[in-house]
Amino acid sequence: MFGKKKSSSRHAGGRYEEAGDTAGYESDYTDGADEHFYTDEYYDDAPTDERSYAGVDFDADMPQGQPGPYDYNDVAELLETVAEQRLDLGSVLLPVPEGGQLQVEMTPEGLPQAVHLATEHGRITVAAYAAPKTSGQWRLVAADLAESLRQDGAKVSVENGPWGRELLAVTEGADLRFIGVDGYRWMVRLVAAGPSRAADDGSSLVEAARAILSETVVRRGEDPLPVREPLPVVLPQQLSEQLAAAHQRQVDAQQQTSAARAAAAQSGPQPVSPPRIAPGPRRGAEGSAMQQLGQS
Repeated sequence: MFGKKKSSSRHAGGRYEEAGDTAGYESDYTDGADEHFYTDEYYDDAPTDERSYAGVDFDADMPQGQPGPYDYNDVAELLETVAEQRLDLGSVLLPVPEGGQLQVEMTPEGLPQAVHLATEHGRITVAAYAAPKTSGQWRLVAADLAESLRQDGAKVSVENGPWGRELLAVTEGADLRFIGVDGYRWMVRLVAAGPSRAADDGSSLVEAARAILSETVVRRGEDPLPVREPLPVVLPQQLSEQLAAAHQRQVDAQQQTSAARAAAAQSGPQPVSPPRIAPGPRRGAEGSAMQQLGQS
């Protein structure tokens, strides 16, 4: 990832969802409501990782020679050399796969709630959370997620991945794979969502997800935060300005539509004059004037 690289075919392996919230991943994946989509056409500075999903490059000089996700404090100096290849979202820095699109999910107030990476195989979401200094939070989170998913009717299985425990959930709307990794005072979680069988181990979506997670950097910060509190998402300035402008246009359009409807409701139904009918020929006691003329 950083500095001198070597090739390898080996794959490295909004808020924490309470019961019922995981269903949002299904609707988000299937209909994409309330999101803004960005490609290079709209966001020229979007970083792109042009390496293939088929392999991940690891840096032999990284701590213990292991793949990420990395702690920002451990790689801050090395990050300077590859900053243009990563999407900086404040709490996480991500590589963007070739051909990937950014999907920014906004709150009603116009604030970024989540950032997704849409690929041809499915959608990938990476989020970081506050955690205790000791590891083990992901195991607890995975157990809670599995329980809530089953309560929602999903078929859930626990599988072993490069970082340990992973959850595979088969739902009516999409297949989901949850991958979590514990760090120092943080936990990062990735969700890969796609159509049926897209989240199976060894699929293109899962390989892409693991490649992204293996090069993710988490910026925890020093502020004390409750355990499982999501670390804030901060958008790059250019993207933030574009989203703000798009949100304002949407608000203006909604206000104009509401004003037009209100004006129509206040005016009420308009009276309609009956159509004017031309009078017919005058008729006398012995017939019409034409008939009388004909008889003369």
